[in-house]
Amino acid sequence: MPSSSKSRSAIRYAVVGQGYIAQAAVLPAFAHARRNSRLVAIVSGDAVKRKALARKYDAAAYSYEEYDACLRSGDVDAVYIALPNSQHLEYTVRAARAGVHVLCEKPLAIDERQCRRMIDVCRRHKVKLMTAYRLHFERATLQALHAVEEGLIGAPRLFVSSFTMNVKAPNIRLEAECGGGTLYDIGIYCINAARHVFRAEPVEAFAMTSGKKGDVEESATCMLRFPGERLATFCVSFGSDDTSEYRVVGTKGALRVEPGYELASGLEHHITREGKQTRTIAYAKRDQFAPELLHFSDCILEDTEPEPSGEEGLADIRIIRALYKSAASGRPVRLAPARIAAHPKLNNEVTRPPVRMPRLVHATPPSG
Repeated sequence: MPSSSKSRSAIRYAVVGQGYIAQAAVLPAFAHARRNSRLVAIVSGDAVKRKALARKYDAAAYSYEEYDACLRSGDVDAVYIALPNSQHLEYTVRAARAGVHVLCEKPLAIDERQCRRMIDVCRRHKVKLMTAYRLHFERATLQALHAVEEGLIGAPRLFVSSFTMNVKAPNIRLEAECGGGTLYDIGIYCINAARHVFRAEPVEAFAMTSGKKGDVEESATCMLRFPGERLATFCVSFGSDDTSEYRVVGTKGALRVEPGYELASGLEHHITREGKQTRTIAYAKRDQFAPELLHFSDCILEDTEPEPSGEEGLADIRIIRALYKSAASGRPVRLAPARIAAHPKLNNEVTRPPVRMPRLVHATPPSG
């Protein structure tokens, strides 16, 4: 069991899973989160990764078979889970039972039942659970939400988005048994943005899929109906050229964020009022992962609830499951009324300089 975090000035993390996102973003982010976060352990099933990354980051190395020993060592207060989606539940439950806090990559899990179990077990064992939505701390995203809320484009009526890339096999994003699929991997960004732009939960979902990439759909087009006769549509694909954008159309103007979801570049706002382009605002590239670590560690140290929470992760998963159900049946799916989640605010912003892309060990980008 880890020692009490209340007497600590820094939370000690084990990063579990050493794929692309862990190596390219999570591990380097600790250099920008030194105020309250320390990387102390690497967990991986690849012996070459373990040795190289543990040496590079001066951390202990554990195999997956040694995960429970890592949790019981007394050296770890929290885990960052960067495993395939299908493993999030198991590794969260094991951490919670050991009294170790959990920061878990999105999607939180692959269905609502798994999400609820993760939330319940963390609550029962009195550990924190946070879903890693990196854009909830990013200035361009927060400023877009704030501008819409403040009436920059009038009343928001439509949300239109495209997030596409060409994913090359072999890649776990293309493997259904690992929790792969366009909606889990990239559609979740569009869903999350639409929910917070409209500050509401959808009441109806409709989707169509096309093609195959690996054993998941290649592309999907989706529509969500929100209260107040507001609509969100988005297209996602693993077999198309790169796009990353969303547009919010209101009664007096439109706000386009392009790039909108990117990790490796800065984001931009393109503002139109009454049909005329008025200005473009560029936001510099930033470290989007150190802010997650800083926030989660503060929540542990100060015994406050993290946001985005486990419930935030569940909110998106229930919509993803409804969209897949619609695609399978060819019919719209009604969504039960849901409590409106907390929305990201401007004061969530944490700014850290960008990280340099490190040399990857047995890992490739999704389109690499």
